[in-house]
Formats: sequence, structure tokens, C-alpha cells
Amino acid sequence: MSAAIQNTNKWDTKTMVAMALLAAIAALLSFIEGGNFGGFLDYDASFVPAVIGGFIYGPVPGVIIGLVSWLIHGLIKADFWGTIMNMACVIAYVVPAAIIYRRQKTMKSAAIGLVVGSVCAVIVMIFANLIVTPIYTGLPVETVAGMIVPLLLPFNAGKAAVNSILAFILYKPVQNMVLTDKEKDAA
Repeated sequence: MSAAIQNTNKWDTKTMVAMALLAAIAALLSFIEGGNFGGFLDYDASFVPAVIGGFIYGPVPGVIIGLVSWLIHGLIKADFWGTIMNMACVIAYVVPAAIIYRRQKTMKSAAIGLVVGSVCAVIVMIFANLIVTPIYTGLPVETVAGMIVPLLLPFNAGKAAVNSILAFILYKPVQNMVLTDKEKDAA
């Protein structure tokens, strides 16, 4: 095959199918919401497939998985602001977690990556809530700022902790399902 028409894509068909499957699972999980905290905060496990994809394939595929799932969610529910906030959060969560894990692929680095990603996601969500929540709820910024410690911080920290625990438990079994033995050795 000549160099002019050689395929230089990093993702083969199997990788793209696995990413699409993870995005579909994430999209489905985004609709299974638990609780209703403060009238506008709902827990869902949709970030778990995104961070698992980030661990297996890298930060960019992990982010793509998360963004696609929230794009689907936003289009179906017509939830522009929630989608924007969750997209920002998934980027803040997946990128540092996947980068840390992929530098040294150990369970310890996975745990450290999940903790760092959780902290980044919580920080981003605090700022996003200060900017976006007043727009779509009509609440004054001061009211939203007063909700940080009693509501927003514990909710976002709890969501990140639960998602991180689930990702930590599920990562290896999912990796074993989607990668061949040769790919696992290289991963």
C-alpha cells in the first residue's frame, strides 16, 4: 500500500465499536437518576464508562465517550444547561484520571487518578454552578454561593466518590472484555 493512502488512524474498528458501546452505556446511565438534591441535582453513574474508556484507550477517547453520552442526553431531554455542566465536569474528571493512570498503569495510579479527577470535577462544578445555576434557576449568585458548603460541595464530592469507586471496581473486568491478551499487555 502506498504511503499516500496508508491508514494513519490510531483507532481501529474494534476500538471505535467499544467506544460507541461505552458511550451508549453512559447515555443510558445518564437517564437513571437517583435522588433529587436541592431540586436540581441528580446522581447518575454516566461518568463511569467515560473514565473506564479513558483508562483503556486514553484521555481523548474517554472524553469523547463522555461528551457523546451527554450530547445524546441533552438532545433527548432538551436540557441545554445540564448538558453543558455535565460536559465540563466529565472533561475535568476524565482527563486528569486517564493521564495519571496511563503514565503508570497500576491500581495505585488508577486510584490516584480517580482522586485527582474527582477533585478537579468538584472544583469545576462549584464554579460552573456559580455561573450557570443563576441563569437557569433565576436564583441570585449570592444564594447559589450560600449553597456551596451545605449542598453543592457534598453532592458533587459524593457523586465523584461513588463514580470513582464504581470505576475502580469495574475497570479491569471491562478491560478484560474489550481487549485481547496481546492488547492488554500493550495497554
